[in-house]
Amino acid sequence: MSTTRSNSLPQIDVTSTLHPYTDARRHEEIGPMVIEKGEGIYVYDADGNRYIEGLAGLWSVAVGFNEPRLVDAAAQQMAKLPYYHTFSHKAHEPSIRLAEKLVEMTPDNLTRVFYTSSGSEANDTVVKMIWYMNNALGRPNKKKFLARNKGYHGITIASGSLTGLPNNHRDFDLPAIPVRHLTCPHFYRFGMPGETEAEFTQRLIAEAEAAILEEGPDTIAAFIGEPLMAAGGVMEPPAGYWQGIEAVCRKYDILLVADEVINGFGRLGSSFGAVHYGFTPDIMVTSKQITSSYMPLAAIVFSEEIYNAIADNTHKIGTFGHGFTASGHPVATAVGLENLKIIEERDLIGNAARMGKRMQEGLRGFSDHPLVGEVRGVGLIAGLELVADKTTRASYPQPGRVGAMAFAAGHKHGLIVRAIGDTIALCPPLIITEDQVDDMVKRVGLILDDTKREADLV
Repeated sequence: MSTTRSNSLPQIDVTSTLHPYTDARRHEEIGPMVIEKGEGIYVYDADGNRYIEGLAGLWSVAVGFNEPRLVDAAAQQMAKLPYYHTFSHKAHEPSIRLAEKLVEMTPDNLTRVFYTSSGSEANDTVVKMIWYMNNALGRPNKKKFLARNKGYHGITIASGSLTGLPNNHRDFDLPAIPVRHLTCPHFYRFGMPGETEAEFTQRLIAEAEAAILEEGPDTIAAFIGEPLMAAGGVMEPPAGYWQGIEAVCRKYDILLVADEVINGFGRLGSSFGAVHYGFTPDIMVTSKQITSSYMPLAAIVFSEEIYNAIADNTHKIGTFGHGFTASGHPVATAVGLENLKIIEERDLIGNAARMGKRMQEGLRGFSDHPLVGEVRGVGLIAGLELVADKTTRASYPQPGRVGAMAFAAGHKHGLIVRAIGDTIALCPPLIITEDQVDDMVKRVGLILDDTKREADLV
């Protein structure tokens, strides 16, 4: 942090703001990188330095950082109807049209939409919807959730409970709802010695069924999971995993919830993660790329069967006693609708598949790097796990330290990455070009070399 500008933005930030996912005391020492503007896949800091935004902000900016059509969509809606709610039989065209579009885009069994402003709120709402539905159906004991270790579903009390990351629970008194976390479906880290990937898949499916039987099928409401786990370290499921989980859920009348907050709208080179992995959820949770994060918005898309059970109960009670001031906000939904039009018109899902193939091939070229234990991912999302010993897969003694080195080296080389412990995550905007992919991969190589040299000195 500069000490020459007594009233600088960094100093004001340090003395006035508590940042999410940040060591506050460390932040007081180093201050923020102030990002001033964006252009395509790039962002610029207040000193004029340009960076490839290798994580698309927070896994979320599909169309780049200066798309004029989204600016215009927001401005036009602001001028026409800047705000109105969707409570008590009120509606407006942007939220209606976006709901229609979401039903069209998602799997055929998903026919209804409920809006929130974030994925956390959406997953929190899913918990409440399912509890409400099961009470209405005379199943008051069917309230528990199955989730996975290292899964990420948000940070509200309910969604934070579903999340399977220790630092999201520690000193927050979470989990605070009935949830059971199962083994993370990451073969590299959690496969047993001598176990094949197919055997690993079967073990995890058997574990899920055993947990259901132990808890009692009449107590398990839903299984929730990201098709590809993202914020926990970019981990693809083993082959056959989702088909096995879906079969177990159907066997015991358990709802299947696909958290598509990061996977959805093309990230994997397919429309949605559930489509990519070939399973059919009862509920799909979307956010982030729905507006390219130009506006806060999330949408829960769910089946007619769930809707009917809820709707019948609202008629009995006289209301659905849940909602947010900004549920279906007209500016957010107008931007979302235009954003999805851009994704379709410019074939950004196809581009994610094509550029994703190029990115994955380029990154896998680092598999022999002495620092890299595993390169993983699909489409335009990838993770490189950094290890102390490639043969034994041993991590560095102080978890996260080497990842922090790589994160800092990224800034030096003009690439913003995400350090998840000692895994380096990449998730660039869907508009990325061949030359930009190659440039990004080249910078990753520089980051790895710098980090290896620094790690060897520790």
